[in-house]
Amino acid sequence: MRVIVVGAGALGTMHAWHAVRRGHQVVHLEREQQARGASVRNFGLVWVGGRAEGPDLDTALRARQLWEEIGAEVPGVGFRASGSLTVLRTGAERAVAAEVAARHDAGRRGWELLDETETRKANPALRGEFLGALWSPQDAQVEPRVTQRALQDRLRDSGRYTFLGGREVREVVGERSVRDDRGELHSGDAVVLCTGAWLGGLVRELAPELPVRRVRLQMMQTESLGEELTTSVADGDSFRYYPAYAGGALDALNAAQPQHPTAAEHRMQLLMVQRADGTLTIGDTHEYDQPFGFDVVEDPYAYLAELAGSLLGRPLPRIRRRWAGVYAQCLDPALVVHRERVREGVWLVTGPGGRGMTGSPAIGEATADEMGL
Repeated sequence: MRVIVVGAGALGTMHAWHAVRRGHQVVHLEREQQARGASVRNFGLVWVGGRAEGPDLDTALRARQLWEEIGAEVPGVGFRASGSLTVLRTGAERAVAAEVAARHDAGRRGWELLDETETRKANPALRGEFLGALWSPQDAQVEPRVTQRALQDRLRDSGRYTFLGGREVREVVGERSVRDDRGELHSGDAVVLCTGAWLGGLVRELAPELPVRRVRLQMMQTESLGEELTTSVADGDSFRYYPAYAGGALDALNAAQPQHPTAAEHRMQLLMVQRADGTLTIGDTHEYDQPFGFDVVEDPYAYLAELAGSLLGRPLPRIRRRWAGVYAQCLDPALVVHRERVREGVWLVTGPGGRGMTGSPAIGEATADEMGL
């Protein structure tokens, strides 16, 4: 079978991966020379701990397993089973961690409540003041700026994979063909559209009532920390953001400990991840109301720098880069992704939200199963 995959971000590349691994030929089209959207503008986190019970958690756990297998085969993705620590600075935050660590599904996630001494032992770079942390050993990371290209290089070795960058798909022709902006027709037995946050044009023509919204975020990257950050790090605002932590203790936290005004205004949490070169990726904000601003706002960066420095017990290294990104998020919180057959033999897969890097291997696998590849 010959499969046409449109979009070379995390989702598109993983759909191509599964098709090739199942013995099919793949033509992979990307409108940029290489993906430049949210798939390369993220933390590289394989984030299991905060996922909602049900399909969300099931997908994350399956993806975590696949990422480890892929990482062993393709070292260039930079897979590291680092785990994460959600650092607890107040009694109310500690109560949330204690509540969820005692839940029936805590074992699937590997949650463990650590005291201050145990937290510092798990991550000696954390020298600030805190009470402890929620340990999530299932969490991991890859290198977002290079992962897709590393996977594509491995796919080329199969002899069944062709990557065509700088080709914007303008039209679906018939049932299983697409035409790009050079006028070239690419025909196959199936077409998978993984267009990321691009929801207009062709996507709107095929799915005019698409239940997906766009979300804008801001992040930054420092110079090298100069020491190892042995785990990914989150703060207590992650409890407010991720659905896994809902419960009485979270309600009490929200009532007793209002979110910092800057964090509340920009719908923020702190996530801090060390890249393979020692630098830190730190974020992030969430903007939902369009039209989005065309510039980045400084207040969130100042807030994140101060907060991250307080956990590290030292000033952050110099900021090397700041950026904004946009991803697509399915409006139904019960769905991991929006997957729709928009025409016979043509599938649209979009809207994973912040799960794109985490869940892409399992999402691609599920699409391949549903398509009968």
